[in-house]
Amino acid sequence: MATRETVEPRERYGGWVAPLCWLAVALEGFDLVVLGVVLPSLLKEPSWGLTPNTGALISTVGLVGVMLGAMAVGAISDVIGRRQTMIWTVIIFSVLTLACAFAPNPFVFGVLRFLAGLGLGGVLPVAIAMINEFARRGRGGQATTILMTGYHAGAVATALLGIVLISRYGWGSMFVAGALPALVLVPLLWKYLPESEAFLRARAGQARPTTARKPSRNPIGILFHHGLARSTIAFWITSFMGLLLVYGLNTWLPQIMRSAGYELGAALALLLVLNVGAVIGLLIAGRVADRIGLRRSAMGWFAGAAVFLALMAVKLPGIGVYVSVFVAGVFVFSSQVLVYAFISHLYPAAARATAVGAASAFGRFGGIAGPIIGGFLLTAGLAYPWGFYIFAIVAALGALSIAMVDRDPAPDEPLPVTEDEADHYGERHVGGRVGH
Repeated sequence: MATRETVEPRERYGGWVAPLCWLAVALEGFDLVVLGVVLPSLLKEPSWGLTPNTGALISTVGLVGVMLGAMAVGAISDVIGRRQTMIWTVIIFSVLTLACAFAPNPFVFGVLRFLAGLGLGGVLPVAIAMINEFARRGRGGQATTILMTGYHAGAVATALLGIVLISRYGWGSMFVAGALPALVLVPLLWKYLPESEAFLRARAGQARPTTARKPSRNPIGILFHHGLARSTIAFWITSFMGLLLVYGLNTWLPQIMRSAGYELGAALALLLVLNVGAVIGLLIAGRVADRIGLRRSAMGWFAGAAVFLALMAVKLPGIGVYVSVFVAGVFVFSSQVLVYAFISHLYPAAARATAVGAASAFGRFGGIAGPIIGGFLLTAGLAYPWGFYIFAIVAALGALSIAMVDRDPAPDEPLPVTEDEADHYGERHVGGRVGH
């Protein structure tokens, strides 16, 4: 009877998981862009006395909050559950984002950005864990890449909102707009988001027994035991490289292209083309991953990023440069998303969100390093073409590090679990015990 009750929410509400997680991830896209959208207005705020250096400090403080949130909240969700964690992270982020609109000075604003980042940092690990646990067998890659289109949709929507809102209502209106989705999203999460069956089984100690070893109750400890230590370190290194590329290119691509002799309008258009390529790449990468496997697709995507980033160092005429940047975008952004999907496949439910959160948190150091490296190269007058060569080397290192991941999934629970398997789990579990 207990098994029937556990499976029922998946049958009734499983179709809600993907759209609800997509909307939650769109909030992180909002957070990625919103500070850049409002900073010009904040720099003109007479009572704040903000400078570009203090603006950069506020940006870094928010990123540190997201990094710590990813590390902590991922582990929390492996203890209290995906559903509760997702609801509370959205609430915390939204309330603190709303408070940013009324910050009286830069210090309070920076503190609120840091605290909001703590809540927001947990959204991505929990969403990726859930989307893989509810995905049909063999569709985890595509489910993850489609989920991450929400990230880019949130970023684009925020940029468009900035054009409409700031001139009429001031910079604070952007943070009000960022908090408003919670009025709809939180009730939907509360009513329709089911708990993960894989998490419930892991918490109850019901993971299918493939070894006689008692499963660990410590999600952080699992990352470095049961043959997973090498994979954990390899994923962290790969995430560092992946997010270095994402943040480095998003921050400095227009300026690098301007140093190569392109006009400002063309340089900004190339940034748009890069991100359009990113969305197309996500849709392609998921299908490829489900067909040839996450390991090979992740290695191939990082290798493709290395090749096309190196080619961007060649100044092409006319439409050629747009094609080159577009194809680079197809590979660069999707590479890290495939890493997240691979992590969700490899680790057991008891540590899945912890593993994604830890990799995301470590990768944020790369997210900090990317803009710093780009800024240094620009200051030294070396950004073009050497910036693209360095980014290509980083992508190649990402391909090498993902190749070091152990080929065997964690033995505690083969992944992912399909709905059909969940329906018949109790019968198979009893049969497995008898056969043992």
